[in-house]
Amino acid sequence: MVGALLACAALGLCAPAGAQGEAGYPAKPIRLVVPYSAGGGADNAARIIAAQLSQSLKQQVIVDNKPGASGTIGAMAVAQAPADGYTVLYDASTFAVNPALRKLPFDPVKDFIPVSLAVTAPNILVVPPGAPYQTLAAFLDAVRKAPGKITYASYGPGSPAHMIGELLKSQAKVDLVHIPYKGGAPALTDLMGGQVDAYFANAASGIPYVKSGKLRALAVTSARRMPALPDVPTLIESGLPGFEVLEWNGVFVPKGTPAPVVARLAAAVAAAMHDPKVKARLTELGVVPVGGTPDEFSRFLHGELARWAKLVKDNHITVD
Repeated sequence: MVGALLACAALGLCAPAGAQGEAGYPAKPIRLVVPYSAGGGADNAARIIAAQLSQSLKQQVIVDNKPGASGTIGAMAVAQAPADGYTVLYDASTFAVNPALRKLPFDPVKDFIPVSLAVTAPNILVVPPGAPYQTLAAFLDAVRKAPGKITYASYGPGSPAHMIGELLKSQAKVDLVHIPYKGGAPALTDLMGGQVDAYFANAASGIPYVKSGKLRALAVTSARRMPALPDVPTLIESGLPGFEVLEWNGVFVPKGTPAPVVARLAAAVAAAMHDPKVKARLTELGVVPVGGTPDEFSRFLHGELARWAKLVKDNHITVD
């Protein structure tokens, strides 16, 4: 028996059961929790990525929508799941905004490990086609002449559309009125109908309306112009230095997930983001594939958390 154990040790075959499990990861299907409704931007991107991960990991990656409470219900489900890499969170920008606005049942830093930034997308400041302003400067001038009268829509308190509007108010020093909706679709409908004056649409929803002439784009929130809208300037070009905001989606696992599992997932996500077919499909959605390492995503996330916490504190923003 002793001889057998010595031989086993010499050959490196006596690894603990947990290590063997990590080496064989994944050995069963993976649940990718999307804390938003099916058919939305994050869900659409997640399904494209999940299909590619299923191929590369040789295990089915199943998208599980758990919407509610601005993403916190789904995130909580993942935070409470076993830290084994088989329950994974696919969250969005709201993950970094929620801690500044809400009392959460989890800690976004202590209870999760950032795996990889998946995609980013700029927002587009859009107005009705009959609006009297053709540029951001003209829009801001109109707001200054009628403080507290001109409105902007969002798809809910704390949503990226809301927070970008608050950032615009803070940086441009204007008094815009926030009108929250229960989703992007009703916000766009009322914008086209003239019930609200402006909206920071995400790229996927905004581009078709701009190209069809149903909405007018004044500026985009990326640092560079969007290839899909080359004639639309950035907010930076339009006179707001440093005004760059990107909506994003990223992959997380519960704290305590073994490092080899995190590395395996991160590599798979990064590879998916560089797959030509995946890139083409995500680009059609108006998002930019990114990928990257856990360390890179962690640094990005900490920057986002700090940015939105400061904006909320400095401007006394609430979700009430």
